[in-house]
Amino acid sequence: MARRANHGRLGGRLDADAGPDEAAAIGVDIGGTNLRAARISSRGEILERLSERIVRDADTVVERIASLVSRLDRPGVRAIGIGVPGRVDAGRRQVLSGGYLDLSGAALAERIDAASGKPVVIDNDCNMALIGEIAVGAGVGRENVVMFTIGTGIGGAAVEEGRVVRGRRSAGQLGHITVNFAGEPCACGRHGCVETTSSGTALGRAVAAAGLPAGTDADGLFALAASGNAVAAGVLERWAAPLRAAIDSMVATFDPDLVLLGGGLGHAAYRAVSALPPPSEWYRCPVEPAALGDDAGVIGAGVSALVETYSSTLKRASRPGHATLDAETPLS
Repeated sequence: MARRANHGRLGGRLDADAGPDEAAAIGVDIGGTNLRAARISSRGEILERLSERIVRDADTVVERIASLVSRLDRPGVRAIGIGVPGRVDAGRRQVLSGGYLDLSGAALAERIDAASGKPVVIDNDCNMALIGEIAVGAGVGRENVVMFTIGTGIGGAAVEEGRVVRGRRSAGQLGHITVNFAGEPCACGRHGCVETTSSGTALGRAVAAAGLPAGTDADGLFALAASGNAVAAGVLERWAAPLRAAIDSMVATFDPDLVLLGGGLGHAAYRAVSALPPPSEWYRCPVEPAALGDDAGVIGAGVSALVETYSSTLKRASRPGHATLDAETPLS
């Protein structure tokens, strides 16, 4: 039977006064372009990092993760966390499905566990990124946060009362919030998911359809719009409006303290959405860009590994907004 993890509560910031001899973990983030790994301190600091280009073969990726973990392993490393694209049953350490890389049949957690001799935690990559932001990024001190990650596609995650929302197994597929029933077909089998309208891929299609120069990126669109180009301004508005609707849906559903926009286009999405106020006070909630950039995934994976492997809780420290790992009760 697959081992079931004891998912713990997340606090705000990790205790910045923790000593250098505290437990560390290795965080791994499987991205669409790069495979990143880092040794993470109990304060959420990156102590050492490695990165290489991703490949699309699942077995090769598992072997490369094992190699990166071996190169980063040092005395004091207690656990390994891995952020995986696709649907993940984190409790049973099972990858259920994948997008650009399908690890569902690769026995990822078991193989890295056997290769490293250390406990392994896996989760959806967006969950890991949000854990990183709550630990040491834009979500410090917040216990109810929703995050959209905007890149080639759109991912998402939610934390409610300090715990990642998982539902039965894999809640948080926010890219598949429907914003237009008559819209473009989505890879999930439906039509009009926000991923089809507000992802990086969707923005590229919109640029081409508007007749703008090939290769015009988000920054280029903002520059054109600022110079008075109505076509570019229209592309940005059409890109952002469905995302604004998806954000409003999550505000109505979760009533969070904060909505974060992360991923490679997180700052651009934040800038575009900021021009579109919510339709009423019902949907008013702070929306901010994520702070950790490409580091969010590895930091969150490392933090999650320590939290899950030890007491599954971040004990509140004496200072508001700070927390420290309670390492007294490791999981059996």
